[in-house]
Amino acid sequence: MDRGSNAGHSVSYETYRAEGDILFKQKEFKKAIESYTTALELKPDDKNCLCSRANCYIQVGDANSALEDSENILEQDPKHIKALFQKAESLYQQGEFEMAFVFYQRGHNQRPELQGFRLGIQKAKEAINNCVGDDGPSRLEIKGDLTDFDKMDEKKSPKKQARGGYTYKKPGKQDEKKKERPKRTEDTKTLKQLLGDLYADREYLEKLLNDSSMRKCDTTEKVQDLAREGLDYLDTRTDFWRQQKPMHGKKKKGQGKGNDKNSNPSKYVLRNLEEIEESQSQGEYEQSLKQAKKVLKTVQNWTEDDVPNKQEVIANLYSCIGNAYLEMASYDKSMDYHKKDKAIADKHDIEDAKSRSLDNIGRVYARRGDFKDAIEIWEEKLPMAKSDLEKTWLYHEMGRCHFQIGNYEEARDFGEKSKAAANESDDEVWQLNATVLVAQAEVKLGDLQNAVDSFETALDMAKVQGDSAAESAIKKALQDANDRIVRGVKDDDESQRSRSRSNSVKSDRSDKSDGSRRSKKSDKDKSSSRRNSNASDSGNSRYKDDDKSIKDNDDNDRKSVKSDDDRRSVKNGDDDDKGSVKNED
Repeated sequence: MDRGSNAGHSVSYETYRAEGDILFKQKEFKKAIESYTTALELKPDDKNCLCSRANCYIQVGDANSALEDSENILEQDPKHIKALFQKAESLYQQGEFEMAFVFYQRGHNQRPELQGFRLGIQKAKEAINNCVGDDGPSRLEIKGDLTDFDKMDEKKSPKKQARGGYTYKKPGKQDEKKKERPKRTEDTKTLKQLLGDLYADREYLEKLLNDSSMRKCDTTEKVQDLAREGLDYLDTRTDFWRQQKPMHGKKKKGQGKGNDKNSNPSKYVLRNLEEIEESQSQGEYEQSLKQAKKVLKTVQNWTEDDVPNKQEVIANLYSCIGNAYLEMASYDKSMDYHKKDKAIADKHDIEDAKSRSLDNIGRVYARRGDFKDAIEIWEEKLPMAKSDLEKTWLYHEMGRCHFQIGNYEEARDFGEKSKAAANESDDEVWQLNATVLVAQAEVKLGDLQNAVDSFETALDMAKVQGDSAAESAIKKALQDANDRIVRGVKDDDESQRSRSRSNSVKSDRSDKSDGSRRSKKSDKDKSSSRRNSNASDSGNSRYKDDDKSIKDNDDNDRKSVKSDDDRRSVKNGDDDDKGSVKNED
């Protein structure tokens, strides 16, 4: 009974989570939050679902909730890379630029190949510079009102309650009291300066929300909710930009009135880098490319006084453009911009930019199938690796390239190195990736039993991580490896039977050959025997004739002797007669 109940919960959880993923892709962030929240009620310790919900909170400007979800994940897994990024983004939205920089840097150290952390570091630096400035301390004058400071005091809230567990309150409709938005206390001038062109949009939403004629429409509640969400978002951005550039701070040299491009170049760069990053994360590469080129042209016309780290910004924009071209499969153009990024890094000795450019150049080579060139580039990058996690990524990519060109032993060796580095860094995702690479190489090397063991280990990892896509792929690969083993056994049996049949045929042929030889020999023997028999018969005939001749001779001899005896007897008789006569006489 319990087993069936657990299975039902698992199915429901997957259903709600999948629904949240679909809604997120459709940019229905509020609805996605509801789906993720329902899924978390069924499986409250799921890190991936928490991370997805945190991302939704960031998209709707609820940095506090996003921060809470990301911290819940990091309590379970301090090195969870997505949670580190979500926490950094949440802190950045809250205006905690120094802390955001810390977590962007921490994530970059673990996964230096990820563009999000590099852009985060860049925009956090820009925000810190805007807040602090380079012209020394500025004097505050007692002018105007102090509502900016009052507002910051109002935003301070008591610390979160101690968490003995997670709180997953499902979002519901707000009470009527909560629907009444608190009025902003800033004067119009301050709001205009903070929001810029967005101030007109804010005015429109305010009028829409307070329009009495709208109350008579059937869709009033939905329209007002949308207007309220838009105003909440603009208020969040207002607070953000106030913290990024204090209104009482002294303007930098060369900054005058006008739009961000002219009055605050750093703010202009920062805002555009953020939008470029967002476009690329959403897969809108053409839009990000267009915007990056536009910003690049603007920055190139500025001086070092306008943007102190101008070369670093240009290198970063080259990298963004190169990545956009890469995802659009324009490999030659992508390579050109990543090489420009590397040229600036080499010339100005920007270590992070050099490391980044080598990563990206290797990726371009690998994408267009130049695997040997990719290996050479990443070998150059390898000594720059600052952490075990960076090494595990490099080892894995180099092993993957060796695999593609048929160097399966090298692929297995690099996979083992990647797995060892992943174990040192305690990163579960790369442990899984490295184990799969080792298993695939073992299949190609014909070491099927070890490949099965590796795939089974990888399958357990995928289940623990909740990576359903990896789990499905590994199951197929595992089945294929097992089938090969079975086919191999059958082939061996068939081969053995074939050899047995072959030996049997050979034996039959040998027996027939021997029989034939024996038959031929027998025939020869018979022929010889017949010949001998004939010869014997002939000899016997001759012998008989000889015997007859001898017999005849004997008879003749005997006759002759008898004749002689007769003659002697006659003679003797005559002699006796003569003697007798004589005596008588």
